[in-house]
Amino acid sequence: MKRAFDIIGSAVLIILLSPLLLATAVAVAVTMGRPVLFRQQRTGLGGKIFTLYKFRTMTNARDESGNLLPDERRLTRLGKFLRATSIDELPELFNVLRGDMSLVGPRPLLPEYLPRYNAFQARRHEVKPGITGWAQIHGRNLLSWEKKFEYDVWYVDHRSFWLDIWILLLTVAKVIKREGISEKGMATASPFLGSDSSDREVAQQEEL
Repeated sequence: MKRAFDIIGSAVLIILLSPLLLATAVAVAVTMGRPVLFRQQRTGLGGKIFTLYKFRTMTNARDESGNLLPDERRLTRLGKFLRATSIDELPELFNVLRGDMSLVGPRPLLPEYLPRYNAFQARRHEVKPGITGWAQIHGRNLLSWEKKFEYDVWYVDHRSFWLDIWILLLTVAKVIKREGISEKGMATASPFLGSDSSDREVAQQEEL
């Protein structure tokens, strides 16, 4: 049922949003050049690696040594708008149609994070990653990594069709309010460097 909903939902949204997708592609090409899409390896169901698609929001500006400048210096005005409105995420609908992602699920993260998860955090890969999820409607990039993972695993244990519908509805409200777009002082969010596996055990003991 979830896969059928993903196929129908992503196909309908691609058709309805095709004028916006085309207009955004043209705007990115004019202001930032090609490629229009940002491609990056992400981790999906069961730790499988796939290519995620988003609209570009940054230039490829480099310093004198040829190194890319910090994200905040490469993020363009158009890029800021695309991120604030989540329009940059729309190409992920094609990832959903292909079966790499779902409309709802934990956000797909970088493959280099895989060895940094503890056993609890790794459970986020028991379901397909999503364009939006339980963590996104509870703070998105304003949350700590540990809190994001707690929300991700909560979704894994409580997922249902009606919960997905509720998350999608709340996501629309969050996008309109433009909440949780970036971590304070960052273009998006700081990288996940790992956390001690004992942290979760301590938190559980405190709750008891």
